[in-house]
Amino acid sequence: MHIIEVTSPALAKAFLQVNVSINKNDPNYIRPLDKDVEAVFDPKKNKAFRFGEAIRWILQDEQGKPIGRIAAFTNKKYKTKGDDGPVGGMGFFDCIHNQDAANLLLGTAKKWLEEKGMTAMDGPINFGERDKWWGLLIEGFEPPLYCMNYNPPYYKELLEAYGFKPFFYQSCFALDVKNRLQEKFYDRHAALAKDPDFSSDNIRKSNLVKYAKDFTTVYNKAWAGHGGLKQIEERVAIKMFQSMKAVLDERICWLIYYKKEPIGVWLNLPDLNQWFRYLNGKFGWIDKLKFLWYKHTKPNNKFVGLVFGIVPEFQGRGADAYMIVEGGKIIQDYQLQNGKYQVGNVIYEKYEMQWIGEFNPKMINVAESLGTYRSRRLATYRYNFNREKEFKMHPVL
Repeated sequence: MHIIEVTSPALAKAFLQVNVSINKNDPNYIRPLDKDVEAVFDPKKNKAFRFGEAIRWILQDEQGKPIGRIAAFTNKKYKTKGDDGPVGGMGFFDCIHNQDAANLLLGTAKKWLEEKGMTAMDGPINFGERDKWWGLLIEGFEPPLYCMNYNPPYYKELLEAYGFKPFFYQSCFALDVKNRLQEKFYDRHAALAKDPDFSSDNIRKSNLVKYAKDFTTVYNKAWAGHGGLKQIEERVAIKMFQSMKAVLDERICWLIYYKKEPIGVWLNLPDLNQWFRYLNGKFGWIDKLKFLWYKHTKPNNKFVGLVFGIVPEFQGRGADAYMIVEGGKIIQDYQLQNGKYQVGNVIYEKYEMQWIGEFNPKMINVAESLGTYRSRRLATYRYNFNREKEFKMHPVL
């Protein structure tokens, strides 16, 4: 076996193909779009290159057949609770079921990171934001959500045998949309709905700039400064909303207001992978036309939660229930019968949230209170280069 650094377009293409060959016999596997993976390693598209660097390798057997891959990154902006030294990252790990092969890949990443002054490596993680390619799937081997890692179950064995330990776990929660919410949600909604200063609005494509600005207000109050998250600029939010326009379903994206000031956001999208699975990783102009065709001809039965949050001054006051029930009026087609809301003809049958770090019990409790079940679990692992150092998991928030 020997390692080859990815230094050419041909090798970059081979890097993508390793993931396909490892997972080709798994019926739940959905090939990621090539453009999404390639963008991670493109300095023109990934702003993380301003603060660090990335490198990729392919592992070949004695006959020259690719049998594994890995990437390593440094990023000055990557901070996690409990850090006591610079931590690098490894990601896009794929490998045959062979510990020697895994050790060679992981050891190569470790050596490079040590040379860059890192004291540990986390993985598998993304070179960039945490909403993509983050964590190793360890439970719930169902078709992945868009830009979510998917891997064979034996990867857990390979990483832990090398010496990685779970730094934190990540849970996804799902529910059957046909099920009625717990009664407390309707009670809390009713209490706030009596106050005319509370209002709700679904995000509409005709006025995306306005809703992007409102989203920015909520995001910066609710998340900036927590868990290493930074403030988002209005122009970035506007660009993000405009990029989602083609796949945005206005009926499942909601904002709530108090005295016309935004205080909560619930942003969802259809499960894009239900359409992307037909494109075999490609997204050229012909593939985009195919996507539009599939979007209109292939029913999509799931929507995915991207962002849910309430500004601090309204947390714990029922605003979350108010927003959920306001959205539910449309999503679940509520019918008022005998003074109670009943579920009608739902827009989607299933709902799944993007992962929540288990170090954040408050958000876990919110997710569980909706009557959800744990649909999948991932783990972000850490490997301390000093093997005598005491290992500590991510502290609870």
